[in-house]
Amino acid sequence: MNFGIKTPPQNCKWQDMLDIWQATDEVDIFSSCWNFDHFYPLVGDAQGSCMEAWVTLTALAVNTKRVRVGCMVNGTPYRHPALTANMAASLDIVSGGRLNLGLGAGWHEKECADYGIDLLPMKDRMDRFDEAVQVVRSLLSEEFTSFDGAYYQLSGARCEPKGPQSGGPPIVIGGGGEKRTLKIVARYADHWNLPFASPAQFQAKHEVLKMHCARESRNIDDIECSVQIALAPDSDVNQVASDTAALGEAGVDTVIYSLRNPYSTGIIEPLGVALEGLA
Repeated sequence: MNFGIKTPPQNCKWQDMLDIWQATDEVDIFSSCWNFDHFYPLVGDAQGSCMEAWVTLTALAVNTKRVRVGCMVNGTPYRHPALTANMAASLDIVSGGRLNLGLGAGWHEKECADYGIDLLPMKDRMDRFDEAVQVVRSLLSEEFTSFDGAYYQLSGARCEPKGPQSGGPPIVIGGGGEKRTLKIVARYADHWNLPFASPAQFQAKHEVLKMHCARESRNIDDIECSVQIALAPDSDVNQVASDTAALGEAGVDTVIYSLRNPYSTGIIEPLGVALEGLA
């Protein structure tokens, strides 16, 4: 199994988040670090602070050396996919080829309402997301991209320079919608993340993904499958390791521990020790 740490940039100080990433970078059992893409906190004080995803991710990437870095996941409504692709290519270069590119359809109604962002009804939102993933993947892998969709139109578009990862950074798609999200995962994703699921919930969704993969002539084993676990500063790391083992037995490839405030580096090393038998 693989393990990662996630620090949502909500209700926290920049230095505390940076300390977590640098501590994680020093513990070899952890292979990745993640943030999230929201403008308002999702946990804790809803009126509290929340730093922007791409700025913090870039700064964290240049302050680490080993771990892969990514956002779990970038919301399509917030940025045109051509902008997302260009930022991803540049950050892949800056990070030395360590970027995982998280993409999602978006869901936070209040953020979109307050900022005047068009979230769209669900069907239209998923249609737009499907187009966005195609545009991003093409821009990151092809010299020229032309696309004539309902939401995005590109004509001979370029995204240069490309990053060091051949074909672009691995695309990570988050979510568990069985009709559309998992179908898009089967078509385009290198990595699928199901947030905060039990082993039984993961297995049920995995079966649906397997069905979509069969229809798309895609080998499901080519898709990394991950689940998030919430991790509080006072969590029992042995219990967390036990929960992780159960997810591994259910077929999960990677577990990502989403930290809860207040962030403390003190949990990183003990968790790493507790996980040693599962790697």
